[in-house]
Amino acid sequence: MENFERFPLTIYNSLSRKKEAFTPINTPFVGLYVCGPTVYSEVHIGNMRSFITFDVLFRYLSHLGYKVRYVRNLTDVGHMLDDDGEDRVLKRARLEKLEPMEVVQKYSNYFHDVCKQFNLLPPSIEPTATAHIIEQIQMAQKILDQGMAYVSNGSVYFDVEAFDKKHGYGALSGRKIDELQSNSRKLDGQDEKRSPLDFALWKNAGPEHIMRWPSPWGEGFPGWHLECSVMSTKYLGETFDIHGGGMDLKFPHHECEVAQNVASSGEAPVRYWMHANMLTMNGTKMSKSLGNAISIEELINGGKFSRAFSEMSIRFFLLQAHYSSTVDISESAIEAAEKGFERLQQAWKALINMERSSGEANMELDAATKKLLDQVYVELSNDLNTPKAIAVLFDLANTVNSIKNQQIPGSSLTEETLSRLKLEFPKILEDILGLKLSSEAKSDHLDGVLELMLRMRNQARADRNFALADQIRDQLKDAGVELKDGKNGTEYELN
Repeated sequence: MENFERFPLTIYNSLSRKKEAFTPINTPFVGLYVCGPTVYSEVHIGNMRSFITFDVLFRYLSHLGYKVRYVRNLTDVGHMLDDDGEDRVLKRARLEKLEPMEVVQKYSNYFHDVCKQFNLLPPSIEPTATAHIIEQIQMAQKILDQGMAYVSNGSVYFDVEAFDKKHGYGALSGRKIDELQSNSRKLDGQDEKRSPLDFALWKNAGPEHIMRWPSPWGEGFPGWHLECSVMSTKYLGETFDIHGGGMDLKFPHHECEVAQNVASSGEAPVRYWMHANMLTMNGTKMSKSLGNAISIEELINGGKFSRAFSEMSIRFFLLQAHYSSTVDISESAIEAAEKGFERLQQAWKALINMERSSGEANMELDAATKKLLDQVYVELSNDLNTPKAIAVLFDLANTVNSIKNQQIPGSSLTEETLSRLKLEFPKILEDILGLKLSSEAKSDHLDGVLELMLRMRNQARADRNFALADQIRDQLKDAGVELKDGKNGTEYELN
């Protein structure tokens, strides 16, 4: 039985505003799309919270047995204006005396380096907006053909009022069109629009705009919202399973995505919307525009606080809060997380060479330990509840430390449960939560696990349980460990 059947996943769906049982369109395949960074400057730790959240989701879905296609884009062109109405990529290019695509490449490389530092797995596909200009023009034309957009002065604008009359606008964010109209303000290009709510699908490029492409409406560049509508459905289908991103993207970006997809194909693009909440500093949202963003370098090299912190301590700090809640970052909070992560690592190190002593097992404690191991998955399957899963890991660490410190007998757990604990405790930390464990103990851990498996196989052979002995041998071979039986006993070789 696959783990996704044993531990069925529930997700809080931002569209329905309730927790729902997760049922992929085509089990066991899952389509996951996450909005990536706009590559005109460094990502900060607030940005990384969203990416770490969906890295854990990707890891956990894969661990449950799903075949996941994870698409995370890079925004390297679009209607990305700052408060002065200037394109951010072009502004950065001028400041750094670089070509726009040099800026894009520089900060794409930076983002990838940071992802490696924080141990994020690479996505299955990482498309860019500039590589999908043709598809964006095609979608804009489809929306025009459906009467949901119009051309004005070489730009193409989405007609929000026309869409609202036919399909209804605001379902994801819960915003009403009347309220949006009353709160709208004068923005760049407003004179070209029929309504201040309309947004650009394609923007006419002025003579100063370097990044430009030919289109049926003249030379220009795509609107920001259009790229995600195009790339998500190109690689995952017109309707796919999960779309993730930061809470600040729910409106207008994700709301506009929904409208574009429905207008062009008639299909709602996403079944489950997930949004990671904000990281705050002294209760205020962290952002570059507010000047309170904490850079990655300030955290891991020192500068913002009185000392530096490791990437894994910061990752652990972020996972100690549910992804949907706001988190206030402070030096004391990261220090507390650092101590907690070290406590789990110490329990893991104690497990490496822990052997069961002779004596009668405490079957009540044994059953409770197995239940705790299952409970980790139960919590993770409950809307990716990492803080509760981590709390269960601390309970397991208490048991390990009690055995290590001889507060309870070394025979308390059965061989089967101890073996499972030794295998699953680090797997949960590393493979699912993505926390790199201390490298100095890695080889000792591997040797300890292999010696344990060899003892189990030898005991099976002594008991003439050759089926179990062969099963252990074959499973180790599949994992890259070949056993060699000889006159001096059994030896192993890593392939």
